[in-house]
Amino acid sequence: MRMKIALITSMLTAVPMLLPTNGLAQTPQKGSTLTIVGHAGEAKLFQLNGKSYVDIETLARLTGGTLLFKSNQTILRLPISDRDLPASTPHVTVGFSRAFTQAGIEEISVIREWRIAIMNAVGNNSPVSLDWISSQHRLAEKNLALASAAAATDNDRGAYTMLSAEFNHMQTLSELYLAIRKQDTFISPDSFNNNSLEDQILSCARGFVSMTESHEFQNQPACH
Repeated sequence: MRMKIALITSMLTAVPMLLPTNGLAQTPQKGSTLTIVGHAGEAKLFQLNGKSYVDIETLARLTGGTLLFKSNQTILRLPISDRDLPASTPHVTVGFSRAFTQAGIEEISVIREWRIAIMNAVGNNSPVSLDWISSQHRLAEKNLALASAAAATDNDRGAYTMLSAEFNHMQTLSELYLAIRKQDTFISPDSFNNNSLEDQILSCARGFVSMTESHEFQNQPACH
């Protein structure tokens, strides 16, 4: 379970971004430092009114945590470790993990919608707005990052490489469409549909979905 330490800003006014370390170490002498077992590096300790303090940003760096500033709170989120997991939590080592599969399918869905919109725009001569394309690009980029974070098995990581290539191909197709639209008010459907990149994107998407449904990793040439 992720650990959160919420620090009320009013407690930090006198010494901005300092966290008291009472209980973590004995009263330090001048020039003393704080070392956390299991983490590399050290942090300088400060004294104020007989209490020891450490810079919270340094503490976050030492522990590999992240800081979040929300309203009148400062939240330090510490990274999850194996000791935080229940003993019964299974570690997936083969096949596709559920989290990666879900993230991957969501990514393919966004790319599919992105591709169809562009192909329909060419076929019907009805331009897709730059704002919509930018929105799809950001969403696809976000889903790709989620898939990367969810990759937990060798199959996940192998499939992620294909997913990343699919995103890059779709981005290339989208940029090609925008470049042609910028120069011409009309795009010939015949000339654009002959683009092998569009077929490659479609084949890769189908192969990726088929692979996750069968739960067996299979290299998809169209994704490369």
